[in-house]
Amino acid sequence: MSYRSPWMNEELDQVRDTARRFLETESAPHHARWAKQHMIDRTFWNAAGDLGLLCVSCPTEYGGGGGTFAHEAVVMEEQARVGDDAWNYSVHSTIVAHYFVAYGTEEQKRRWLPRLASGEFVGAIAMTEPGTGSDLQGVRTHARRDGDEFVVNGAKTFISNGTHCDLLIIVARTTDAPGGKGLSLLVAETRDLPGFSRGRELEKIGAKGGDLRELFFEDMRIPAANVLGGVEGQGFVQLMKQLPQERLSIAVLAAAACERAVDLAVQYAKERSAFGQNLLSFQNTRFVLAECRTEAYAIRTFVDHCIGLHLEGKLDAATASMAKYLATEKQGQIVDRCLQVFGGYGYMEEYPIARMYTAARVARIYGGSNEIMKELIARTL
Repeated sequence: MSYRSPWMNEELDQVRDTARRFLETESAPHHARWAKQHMIDRTFWNAAGDLGLLCVSCPTEYGGGGGTFAHEAVVMEEQARVGDDAWNYSVHSTIVAHYFVAYGTEEQKRRWLPRLASGEFVGAIAMTEPGTGSDLQGVRTHARRDGDEFVVNGAKTFISNGTHCDLLIIVARTTDAPGGKGLSLLVAETRDLPGFSRGRELEKIGAKGGDLRELFFEDMRIPAANVLGGVEGQGFVQLMKQLPQERLSIAVLAAAACERAVDLAVQYAKERSAFGQNLLSFQNTRFVLAECRTEAYAIRTFVDHCIGLHLEGKLDAATASMAKYLATEKQGQIVDRCLQVFGGYGYMEEYPIARMYTAARVARIYGGSNEIMKELIARTL
């Protein structure tokens, strides 16, 4: 298709070319192996950092690429287009790094951002608990002040980059204030940290190469200076302000996945024969793929609109929720319909469309379930 995202430019074309070459050579050949080991190789992070693909939208004075969210978006799009559902790039670069950019003290930025940009540190954020999902005000992990340290106790689950994380942002209750008022974001350097432990690797139905674990804190001590931003009690506000970018990132990945599913199905329909003619010769196949192509195009333009708003600093929480909700719902529908074109082969894990089918399901859950997205949208009616 001749469509070009209105926010694209020559510099972003170069970033896209770099990301595409890197992912085609360093990611695509390893998907099956990563799925078996339930994580990508740790050295992959270093390689991405060496190439300048990490923290591309962070300021250059802190080791980043000095770009915008658009730079992050093209990397995520290329990741989706090579079928990589294992690399938690958006968690590291688009989410974790930007908590430091937005709220970190000058010392925190200079200490941690360059190490995230280089791949020396892998970032993760620990929000979800065994009994707390989208309701972040119900967090029970607590941190007690003891002199110049916090003593942290609690458990987190479904933590992306849980295996490799060297730098962890923890949502914890630091005061007895009710609801979100008592929450702070605490930063832990996890290497050889007493009281920090990683639980079991979590078995997923899809995105099996994604690094996902339980994490535990038992009298874990971290410096009091590691409160993000240096002020306690700001955690809930900080989370709420960063969630729109996280949800837009999910929408970007979903839109690219929709396009890839249609491309794969069209290619297969042209090559596969049935009753003496290729599948694309059948009206039903053509109509199904025409509908999917149209819906993918519509999702693309809406997500692009949201990216444009975000680049202008105008993306509000409700619109980001619309993008996340609609794009992921359509991702599930489009991938399902495209898988049907493949027939029995679409059910085989060796085919990318099968892996896309199972990977798509979680997009309606993480980053805030789509039911929560509709509630947030409804509040603005």
